[in-house]
Amino acid sequence: MAQYNLKINGKSLSVDVDPSTPMLWVLRDHLDMVGTKFGCGIAQCGACTIHMDGNAVRSCQLPVSAASDAEITTIEGISENGDHPVQKAWLEHDVPQCGYCQAGQIMSAVALLKNNPSPSDADIDNAMNGNICRCGTYTRIKAAIKTAAKSA
Repeated sequence: MAQYNLKINGKSLSVDVDPSTPMLWVLRDHLDMVGTKFGCGIAQCGACTIHMDGNAVRSCQLPVSAASDAEITTIEGISENGDHPVQKAWLEHDVPQCGYCQAGQIMSAVALLKNNPSPSDADIDNAMNGNICRCGTYTRIKAAIKTAAKSA
């Protein structure tokens, strides 16, 4: 076990965990931040997406030891009131069905718009590639990202 001082959602938090513990489990099991979801466990579905220094990363394969000096943002840190432009666009376009993948989808969309405020269809497809939605709401996801881009 090792002590890690993490910067998560603008707060300094400490955990005592094995250095190889994936950030997903640090967040969920040690810090009670359950918005980040477990999907596949092999970084292929996107349900566990968080931001590390502003970039979308898969937390299920990110060891806590690699995140100790980074600024981490989770779905809980996007907006306290659910009023981030991406979250509002998600509701406007009725994106969620079962909802399980939505935290990861939103995190990827937020990172995209932060780095590219006017993405093309190809930019959206590229950024969202790997975020799997079993309900197939991809058309609504793309529309919501375009709406969020206009309102940001």
